[in-house]
Amino acid sequence: MDKLLADRLSAVKPSPSMAAKARVDALRAAGRSIIDFTIGEPDFATPAHIIAAGVDALQSGHTRYTGSTGTPALRTAIAAKLDRENHLSYHIDEIVVGNGAKHIIYNAFAATLNDGDEVIIPTPYWVSYPDMVAINGGTPVIVPCGIDSSFKLSAAALDAAITARTRWLVLNTPNNPSGAVYTAAELRDLCAVLMRHPQVWLMTDEIYEHFVYGEARHVSPLQVEPALQARTLVVNGVSKAYAMTGWRIGYGAGPRQLMKALALLMSQSTTCPGAMSQAAAVTALSGPQQCVQQGRALFSSRRARIAALINAIPGLACLPPDGAFYVFVDVAGLLGKRTPQGATLANDVDVMMYFLEQAGVATIDGASYGQPSYLRMSFATSIEQIESGCQHLRDAVSQLIPQLPSQ
Repeated sequence: MDKLLADRLSAVKPSPSMAAKARVDALRAAGRSIIDFTIGEPDFATPAHIIAAGVDALQSGHTRYTGSTGTPALRTAIAAKLDRENHLSYHIDEIVVGNGAKHIIYNAFAATLNDGDEVIIPTPYWVSYPDMVAINGGTPVIVPCGIDSSFKLSAAALDAAITARTRWLVLNTPNNPSGAVYTAAELRDLCAVLMRHPQVWLMTDEIYEHFVYGEARHVSPLQVEPALQARTLVVNGVSKAYAMTGWRIGYGAGPRQLMKALALLMSQSTTCPGAMSQAAAVTALSGPQQCVQQGRALFSSRRARIAALINAIPGLACLPPDGAFYVFVDVAGLLGKRTPQGATLANDVDVMMYFLEQAGVATIDGASYGQPSYLRMSFATSIEQIESGCQHLRDAVSQLIPQLPSQ
C-alpha cells in the first residue's frame, strides 16, 4: 500500500499534557498511588447554576445544530463580557465560538499560514502552539525568555525575531506554564514594536485572565494599544474561569475577515459547538460571578503554600507565580545527581521520571514548554495533596546521591 500518512504529521508531537494524563491513569490502573501535579484544569465542579442552565437547555430542546459561529445569544454575552471586563468593543459578527480555545487557535493558523510563514512564540510556551503552527505549514520561531526576564518577552527580543515572513506573535498572559503576567508598561513596549511592523498579527491568549494574584493585574494588549485591534485575535473561553473544561466552549474576537475564515473552516469540520454547552456558557458569562472570585481566592492560598514548600526542598526553586495555577520549578540543582538505582539525572525529563517512579508524584518536563531544566507543577488540587506531594518530593530528593567529583 502506498504511504498513507501526510508528511506534515512528522513535524507534530503528541500533547505532553495529554501524555502525562495517560501515564498517570495507567499507573493508577496498575495499582500505584499517584499524586497528580499535571492537572491543567480546576479540580472543582462546574458551578451549580451553570450546570442547571445546561440541564434546562437540554430539557428545552437545545439539542440541534447551531450556526458555525455560535448562537447569537452566546456571541452577545461574549461581546458584553469583553466590554465589561476588558473594555474592548466587538460586534457579534467579530466573534466566533469554537470547541474550546485550542480550536480557535488551530483554525486561526489554518486560515492564515502559508508554507514557511513564521510565528513568534516566546518561551516558556503552552505545549500546543509550535505543533499547531507546524501542522499548518508554518515555522515556529522560538524566542527564549528565561528567569532573568521573569519568563517574559522583551521589546528588543521581539524586534530581533521579526522578519519579512513573520505572520503572528503569540502572547499568553497569564502564562501557562510560568504564571508570568505582563504589566501594562511591558505590553505597551511590545505593542510599539508591532506598530512598526504592519505585517505581524497579534494572537493574545487570555484564557487564565481571572487567575491573578497579589499585586498582579490582567491587562489585554488592546487596552494599551487599541490601534492593533484591526490585526489582533483575542482568544479566551469558559474552561478555566468557570471550571467548564469538558463543556468545550472557547471563543475568538477579531476582524470580520478573519472571523469569516474561521467560520468557513468550522463549517467544513466541526459544524458548531454543542448547543447545550453554548447555553450554559451564556449563563456562565452573564450570571453571578462570585464563583470566579472564589476560585481565584482558593488558588491564591494554594499558590502560596506550594511555592513555600517547593522552595524549602534542596535543589528545587520557583518564583511564586503571578497568574494561572502552575508553579514552574527550576530543577537545575538536581542535575548530575544519581538515583538510588545508580542512574544519573541528566535533564528535566530524568527528574520528572524519577519523581514519578520514586515519589509517585506526576509532573511535566520543562523541555515540553521550550524551557529545559524546569518542571511544571499544577496547584489545581487540594492543599492536602499539595502538602503530601511536596513531602514525597522532599523524601525523593533526600535519597539522591551527589555527583562524584571529577578525577
